Amino acid sequence: MEFKDYYATLGIERSATADEVKRAYRKLARKYHPDVSKEANAETRFKEVAEAHEALIDPERRAAYDDLAQRQARGQPFEPPPGWESGYEFSGRGPGPARPGDTRNFSDFFETLFGQQGGRGGPGFGQRRDAGPQQGGDHHAKVAIDLMDVFRGAHRTITLKVPVSDAQGHTALHDRKLAVTIPKGVREGQHLRLAGQGSAGAGGGPPGDLFLEIRYRPHPRFRVEERDIYLELPVTPTEAALGATVAAVTPDGEVQLSVPARSNQGRKLRLKGRGLPGEPPGDLYVVLAIALPPPVTTEDQAAYRALARAFPDFNPRQAGEETPHG
Repeated sequence: MEFKDYYATLGIERSATADEVKRAYRKLARKYHPDVSKEANAETRFKEVAEAHEALIDPERRAAYDDLAQRQARGQPFEPPPGWESGYEFSGRGPGPARPGDTRNFSDFFETLFGQQGGRGGPGFGQRRDAGPQQGGDHHAKVAIDLMDVFRGAHRTITLKVPVSDAQGHTALHDRKLAVTIPKGVREGQHLRLAGQGSAGAGGGPPGDLFLEIRYRPHPRFRVEERDIYLELPVTPTEAALGATVAAVTPDGEVQLSVPARSNQGRKLRLKGRGLPGEPPGDLYVVLAIALPPPVTTEDQAAYRALARAFPDFNPRQAGEETPHG
């Protein structure tokens, strides 16, 4: 994913004020507006300028972006660490369905970090401030959780980076710790509601809520697709060719797995109901990976030559019925 240098896009310094961000945007928007510009890449540049403005004009988004930019080496490709977009708290309920006619088409970088945020949802949003007690606005954040917590459920303490503005209007990120209950079988992309953890209400009204969008941290062994889990299991050529019973580690513990004879590389063995918990639960697919012993010694090399003599007509690159499929 490409890192977007929004300050460079607008041609401003990182210390630029909000007014300077606005002026730079207006100047470039006039220059590249597709209806009037003669530039060959006007439409592309106009979208880039609009995206940079959207990211930097909002104090919360700018604080989160600056925090990420500090960890990005200048001139180096952006290699985001797992869960890089998680842990930033914003006002509003966060990403929602795309609205008809919404043609912003911001980059994946923007949408992944900020989401498709709509109204800000602050105290008294959409209401008169003198209308009596008003409920506080909602907040949202993305959080990354461990896959094993999805299988068992868990109680965890999470830390969110919350934008806080001082009396001079400067916004900085402060850590906020929250106790969270992770339900067993929670889906990726599902939102957990923490009642009363949003903005304070106005005029004695109740506070808003905090919505946590769930993301799974990458697991070193398992891969998730919907509710199904995939595990790559190394087997020897003998086990794949003749069949064997081998140990396989699943999220629920070790199981003895029967590898059918004449199994090919990539064959999938299904363990029904061993995927993510749910109604119904997902399945676990064990994908066979045939591991070849290295021909290190003279005896090893002789064994491979004997194998070649035993199967003189075997050609793995030849299509047809001669090569069995797992």
